[in-house]
Amino acid sequence: MAALGFLGPEGTHSEEAALYLNGLRKEKWCLVPYPSIYEAIQAVADGEIERCLVPVENSIEGDINITLDTLAHKVDLEVEQELVWPVHNQLLVKDLNQEIRLILSHAQPLAQCREYIKLHYKGVEIRQVASTARAAEIAAGVHENYAAIGTRRAAQLYGLTVAAAEIQDDKTNCTRFFLLRRPAAKKPDHVDKTFLVCRINGQAAGSLCEVLLEFASRNINMTRIESRPAKTGLGIYVFFFELDATAPAADIEAAIDAVRAKSLWLKNLGSFPVIEADCKK
Repeated sequence: MAALGFLGPEGTHSEEAALYLNGLRKEKWCLVPYPSIYEAIQAVADGEIERCLVPVENSIEGDINITLDTLAHKVDLEVEQELVWPVHNQLLVKDLNQEIRLILSHAQPLAQCREYIKLHYKGVEIRQVASTARAAEIAAGVHENYAAIGTRRAAQLYGLTVAAAEIQDDKTNCTRFFLLRRPAAKKPDHVDKTFLVCRINGQAAGSLCEVLLEFASRNINMTRIESRPAKTGLGIYVFFFELDATAPAADIEAAIDAVRAKSLWLKNLGSFPVIEADCKK
């Protein structure tokens, strides 16, 4: 049975997304938790598992930098699929009758629930931990006054009670996940996006504009651009481009070749379909 890695342990938002994606398949994956996003991605690169599902962007907090940086600099993987996952955050406690003195969660959910915490728990200590599931595990321990922000599944796994539901500040909160694999010869029949990363000569005036014109001149819609440090010196960056892949394939290939010629290096991270989860929590 093929394996799918995710950010563990059991009970994280990443596991919920992985379970959803697995439920769409006829041939199921064996789900394997990893303690960090980097380790899940590296496990695919090393051939330890076939695929991993990792977050790449949240609608409130923006990019998941470790995912982008690892794809750009550390591994040679491609995006097989994108999953847009609605994020539901719950306040979990061991005892409803105890006053909450500390709230734990991963940095992302804490940021996604910032206004709720400020309104209802001003002055309460906030502590970041490795994952929402780890927060639930700690809250389920000996500390009755600890609360965790996490998933309903985490509440079930660790014997906690939902003290407040849907506490994310934006009810449209969602996270984009990438399903990553090693490069494959077989390409999907239907694609929605193409994902590129490149390093251009930032010393030359207009170099980024020239790259963007390669897309515009071929009527290719660029849906997203993001820069990240190139890790070779201060003020040096790499650029990520997401393209609408519904344009003619020949035009997209011509644009990629032209951008590659104007770049110090370029990685094509794949063309892939996008799934938007329709689940309700």
